[in-house]
Amino acid sequence: MLRGGRPFIGGPARPPPWYTHGMRVVFLAPLYPPEMQQYTRGLAEVGAEVYGVADTPREAVPPSVRPYLRDYLQVPRIMDEDDVIARVSRWLRGKSIDRVVTNWEPLVVTAARLRERWGMPGMSVDTARGFRDKQLMKDRVRAAGLRVPQSRRVRGEREIRAAAEEIGYPVIVKPIDGAGSANTYKATNDKELDELIPRMRGVPECICEEFIEGEEFTFDTVCIEGRPAFENIAAYLPKPLEMRTIEWISPVIITVRDMYQPRLRGGVTLGRKVLGALGMDDGFTHMEWYLTAKGEAVFGEIGCRPGGACLVDQMNYTCDIDLFREWARVVCYGRFEASTKRKYNAGIVFKRALGEGRITRIEGLEAWLRACGDWVTDEQLLRPGTPRRNWKNTLLSDGWVHVRHPEWAEAHRMAFAAASGIQMYAE
Repeated sequence: MLRGGRPFIGGPARPPPWYTHGMRVVFLAPLYPPEMQQYTRGLAEVGAEVYGVADTPREAVPPSVRPYLRDYLQVPRIMDEDDVIARVSRWLRGKSIDRVVTNWEPLVVTAARLRERWGMPGMSVDTARGFRDKQLMKDRVRAAGLRVPQSRRVRGEREIRAAAEEIGYPVIVKPIDGAGSANTYKATNDKELDELIPRMRGVPECICEEFIEGEEFTFDTVCIEGRPAFENIAAYLPKPLEMRTIEWISPVIITVRDMYQPRLRGGVTLGRKVLGALGMDDGFTHMEWYLTAKGEAVFGEIGCRPGGACLVDQMNYTCDIDLFREWARVVCYGRFEASTKRKYNAGIVFKRALGEGRITRIEGLEAWLRACGDWVTDEQLLRPGTPRRNWKNTLLSDGWVHVRHPEWAEAHRMAFAAASGIQMYAE
């Protein structure tokens, strides 16, 4: 069992030798979110010279990451597109650069703008915007003849109300370029719409869309020229919106070993067609889709980046591979070399403490670990004395446990045993 770490399949990571003619890669946001440090490692391990760009002070770059960075540029504000582009261009003037990449959703357009400015291979700005702007995304997917929720681009209270009346309740309202379920709200009637509108006043542009009743899944890929070299489906238990709005829930996500079963085949077909409709190039994608009671697969949304909240770790545990490294191999050299054989259903359970303040105790953990034995792959719960995290700001909440098993029923049972049997307290 791995405790306190991530899987490094194929041996421990070592600082790589720098090759005279190695692929030179600009990596936007190599440090944050924290999992980006693993992609930095992956790039270096496949022989790339990594030029990192972020707004983290140079002296705060973790020692564990420094060996994987050939150079690093600190910018004042990583979200300031024009300023970042100008500073990076000055910094690298006279250098030969082969790739510009990022795995953080807010920066995919910035990376595309840099590629276009430098005449470099990779996703265009127009294509990147199709993955960021949810209404443009849905328009393009709908134009390909795929099932998409009704939706409208809205600005301000009047347009939100008009869209809700046109589409009909229940509706979902969320930022046009949001990520995950942040600032996402459901309204089933006029009263609930009245309550959510003030929460959206700081959001300049939103999307109002039809609520789809059904189970919710991911369709994740690593693509080469838009074709999946690796695919994954994971089940959200419960739906992400419920995970984000009900504090007492312990959210569970389980990758599905038998992802090509007849019941889920429609989601795979849908996902592959969505990639074509949006013009995917190389790299990760993370799509969410619905399976209705009638068996219909309905598109939700997609990002040209990996799923967050340890989902890549789950995919690694599913196949016993290192997708951080394989992604790097794909974006640098257009190759995916790891096995895609699915061995396990891999579950993660996020825990939220009862009470506020600092964690005081954890109950049920040791019993759960003994009961699940070697099927437990990781345990990262906050320890007593640690301040609680704000569960509304991060799905990671107050920590998590990972478990896997070849049989779906067993993986599901062990995950929900952790959801109900492990309890954390704070005061």
